[in-house]
Amino acid sequence: MKKPFAMLLAAALLLPGAALCETMFSGEVTAGQKQVIAAPYGGIVQDVAVRVGDSVDIGDRIATVATTKVYAMTEGTISGVFANEGDAAADVKERYGALCYIEPINRFTLSASTEKAYNSSENRYIHIGETVYLSCTKDGTHQGRGVITAIDKENEDKYTVEVTGGEFYMGETVAIYRDSAYSNESRIGRGTVERTTPVAVNAEGSVLRLHVRAGDTVERGELLLETVSGTLDGLYAPETKVVSDRKGVIASVDADNGTSVEKGAKIATIYPEDAIQVSMVISESDLMDVHVGDSASIEFNWDADGESRFEGVVSSISYVNEKKQEGGSSAAEYVACIDFTPDDTVRLGMTVVVYVQ
Repeated sequence: MKKPFAMLLAAALLLPGAALCETMFSGEVTAGQKQVIAAPYGGIVQDVAVRVGDSVDIGDRIATVATTKVYAMTEGTISGVFANEGDAAADVKERYGALCYIEPINRFTLSASTEKAYNSSENRYIHIGETVYLSCTKDGTHQGRGVITAIDKENEDKYTVEVTGGEFYMGETVAIYRDSAYSNESRIGRGTVERTTPVAVNAEGSVLRLHVRAGDTVERGELLLETVSGTLDGLYAPETKVVSDRKGVIASVDADNGTSVEKGAKIATIYPEDAIQVSMVISESDLMDVHVGDSASIEFNWDADGESRFEGVVSSISYVNEKKQEGGSSAAEYVACIDFTPDDTVRLGMTVVVYVQ
C-alpha cells in the first residue's frame, strides 16, 4: 500500500527543470525461487551442518553422507587393483572376480590329510586353529610351523595348514606334528606345499574412494576402499560432503542425522542470493508511479537510523487478484518485485519501506 509522502520538492515548483519524484511503499523480503541440494549418491546422512535461515556460501558444507568402508581381512600385499573410483562394484567383480586382491604375508599353504598320521585315534581328530610343526619328509632340513585353518566338510581326514614360519619349496612334501620336538607319536599327517590363495576383496554399490595401490603392504583392519549405494554419474566420485553450489539462505532441511537416502534425494533447499528480493503489493492506481526498470531504495523497519539502506531495481510487476473496496466495487492488486543484493543482516520476512524513484 502507498504511504503519504511528498511527491514533489517545493523548490521544484519555483525552479525550471524536472523535479525528483519519490513514491513510498511497504514491502517484505521474499524469495523468488528455491533450489534443491540433493544427495550425490545413496547412504546414511550424518552431521547435518545447517538450519533453516542460515546463510551459506558456495562450497559450504550442508551435510555428510556416510560411506561403507571395506577393511583388509588379512595382512599382506595388494596384488591387483581392478576397480577405479566411480566404478560399479558388481561390474568389476563380474569381470575380474574381485575389486582387488591381497596376497597374504604367509605365502604357503599345505593341502594335508591324516593318511600318514601316527596310528592313534587322537592323531586323527584335527582341531581347527591349532598350531602345528612342520618338517620336510626328504631329509628334515626344512622345518617351520603353521596353523590349521580349514577342515574339509565332506572328508574330515583332509585339512589345510597355513605356513606361518620356516622356508619351504612349492610342491614339497611336509610331515605335520603336534609336538615341537617332532616326535613320531605326535605326527598327525602330511601335506604338499602350495601357494596361499590370494584373498578377494569385494563390496556392494559403487566405489567412491580407493585407499590402496598395487604393491602396497597392508595390515589386517586397514582401510582399503569406500563404497556408496547406487551409481555415480559419469564415473565421477564426489566428496562425502554435500556442499552448496549457490550462495543464499537455507529454506528447508529435509534430512536428519541417521536418515537413509537414495541418490538424488533432497537434503535441503536453498533460496539463492540472486533470488532474494523485496515484494510489495500495489493497487491499480499505483501503476502510474511504478515501472519495470525504476530505481528503488530499500530501508529496513528495524533500522530506525536508515544506515542499512540498499539500492535495487524494479524487476517485475504481476497481477495478483481483485480486492473488494467499500461500496462493493473491486480494484485489481499487483505485486512489484525489486531485485537487490542482500548482505548477512538480511533475513526473509523482514519488513521494509521502499522508495521508488
